[in-house]
Amino acid sequence: MYIPKQYRMSRDEAVQMMKAYPFALLITVDEHRPMATHIPLEIREEEGKIFATGHLAYGNMQKKTLDGNRDVLLIFQGPHAYISSSWYESEEVPTWDYLAVHAYGTARVLTRDELISALDTMLTHYESHRENGRLWDTFDPELLESEMKGIVGFEIEITSIQAAAKMSQNRNDTDYTSIVTELEKSDDQGEIQVAQWMREQRKGLFK
Repeated sequence: MYIPKQYRMSRDEAVQMMKAYPFALLITVDEHRPMATHIPLEIREEEGKIFATGHLAYGNMQKKTLDGNRDVLLIFQGPHAYISSSWYESEEVPTWDYLAVHAYGTARVLTRDELISALDTMLTHYESHRENGRLWDTFDPELLESEMKGIVGFEIEITSIQAAAKMSQNRNDTDYTSIVTELEKSDDQGEIQVAQWMREQRKGLFK
């Protein structure tokens, strides 16, 4: 991914974005044909390394491209928005603001016990705060055993990250304030999130 220097995210910022927007695109290659699956992931940091864990349907043929593959790509998409040049002081062309992370790594297929642990972790993440949340030990063991036969778990050790936060950093304060103000008029959640991100970067403009 081409990222001009002013738009590059730090490693920590990239990891935080991956955790905040964990529904990613898993991309591998089967011989010469790209394969892709939209999939939720759990991101964890351990001894300075980053891991992404998830699972595919057993019938998904992308499973055959995972074990031992050193060239797996995960794409994480954050909020994004069209930026109208009518919001600028001087005449310019419009653009698009966005947050995106490309994470490359090596995949391996999980053992049964590792898959159980990964599923338990995911349920805890998404269910523990809910009233009557369905945690692992609240399900019928026979149901879980049956469902597990229909999936393949995997883990990807992230070895390289390319992360872009193209969020109008090149605009002067007047244009920047105008962009945020206009985006905040929107009913679109993505545009509002872009405005919120921009506010955080130049807090002094919005007292």
